[in-house]
Amino acid sequence: MANRKKLSQEDIELFRRSVGPVRKISHDKAIHTRKARPVSRQPRPQTEDTAVADTFSDYYDAAGEVASDDTLFFTRPGIQQRKLQQLRRGRLSIGAELDMHGMTVAVARNELVQFVASCRDQHIRCIRIIHGKGYSTAGQAPVLKNRLNNWLRQHHDVLAFSSAPKNEGGSGAVNVLLRTTSR
Repeated sequence: MANRKKLSQEDIELFRRSVGPVRKISHDKAIHTRKARPVSRQPRPQTEDTAVADTFSDYYDAAGEVASDDTLFFTRPGIQQRKLQQLRRGRLSIGAELDMHGMTVAVARNELVQFVASCRDQHIRCIRIIHGKGYSTAGQAPVLKNRLNNWLRQHHDVLAFSSAPKNEGGSGAVNVLLRTTSR
């Protein structure tokens, strides 16, 4: 053990005056808050990204439909397990958010393509898309949630996605990991 020198009362008082008033902390955990950066919503010129929207298939097998409370998960081959774990637990910093509440399928599809392209251009790696749980579809499968699940699997810039943690939207939102370079 190191040889410890006892502090004098004068040194202790000097330290307390230099530090100032203190208060005891009731817990030892830091609270982290993540603020999503807004994505500029300026109109983009017609490019190959709009062609991506036209290649999305709206067909999905009714047997593969997800319910309102089902969690979503998808990954392309070759993604590191640690990165997927961070995505699923909500530990990756969310760079931007898109809220699809109240959008029609056609508008949501176009917004998704524009949003992902804008995030890619701004080098944003992880995004959140809020699709809602689809409770207003009264006894039917949630429309936007099922379409988004299908579209994200087809998008070439999407490496993985997972339903958000409960405190960040749960099964009503997905965290998406994007490709760093285009194609």
